[in-house]
Amino acid sequence: MSGRQGDVDIRALTGWLEQNMPGFSGPVRLEKFERGQSNPTYRLLAGSGDYVLRRKPPGALLKSAHAVDREFRVQKALAGSDVPVAGMHVLCEDETVIGSAFYVMERIAGRNFDDPRLPDIDPATRAGIYAEMNRVLAAIHLIDLKARGLSDFGPAGNYYRRQIDRWSKQYRASETEVIPAMDELIAWLDANVPEDDGRRTLVHGDYRIDNLLFAEDGARCVAVLDWELSTLGHPFADLAALIMQWQRPPGPEGRGLAGVDRKAFGIPDDQAFIDSYCERTGIGGISDFGFYLAFCFFRMGAILQGVKRRALDGNASNPELGLRLGATVPDYAAGGLEAARS
Repeated sequence: MSGRQGDVDIRALTGWLEQNMPGFSGPVRLEKFERGQSNPTYRLLAGSGDYVLRRKPPGALLKSAHAVDREFRVQKALAGSDVPVAGMHVLCEDETVIGSAFYVMERIAGRNFDDPRLPDIDPATRAGIYAEMNRVLAAIHLIDLKARGLSDFGPAGNYYRRQIDRWSKQYRASETEVIPAMDELIAWLDANVPEDDGRRTLVHGDYRIDNLLFAEDGARCVAVLDWELSTLGHPFADLAALIMQWQRPPGPEGRGLAGVDRKAFGIPDDQAFIDSYCERTGIGGISDFGFYLAFCFFRMGAILQGVKRRALDGNASNPELGLRLGATVPDYAAGGLEAARS
């Protein structure tokens, strides 16, 4: 059993897991994944098997952020449902073990894509993957909250009012310079919050293709990842977040579909995807979609501003990437204003 790996005390981690996780045994080795800018994520190789460990980042953190306990709870509640998730093993809220709270989950073999064009996938499988993304999103929003023990997973009331207030505060707390477009977008959203229409479902909070794992040999989704922003709220926010991501430039940084000939790729256009979602969830359509889209641009901009702040403060999982992502905040603000004006 070795000493430290990076900022993790392997001896302390191994000892805690052997005492608290049935069937677990060392020795332990950690391999950090590049993904997981908010909550550092590791492959945990042990004598008893192959797992994934996800933790809060060390250092001073914004209030209510990096809630690994909520991630653990919601994924455990979804086990066996139509929403594919990794199996949860154990949650450790004792920060003295490795310096922050963490949980260990099943490691699932699968394909992870960070380019929604799916350039290396055959057209039939590509179409199947998009249909599966639509199915799983609808399944999240159709979860029976009472049956799954999630009725108290988020507060009641107007979801957008709550989220705009929360992320405005988070943005101000991590602000590094004045971005006029972001200030304008925040003011517009604040003045245009729709009335609460009574829709209240489980929401993922960051639903996009790179937060999904797909089967090695087909289009089936085998796990939805990164539940940090999950809560009870309005389902159209998840749908709009996916559409928002597609407005971004293609490639490893933008991870969007802007300018892509979707018909040639066999990828549904925005309206076709929305229509399929509405059919699956049994709703007639969505009006004023521009508000939901503007909200998602704002929220992602606020999230990336927090990533930039942590990079500057030395708390980021990958500081260089954090600064690159933080540099796109003005672009998200501009996209939000364009959606607001649509």
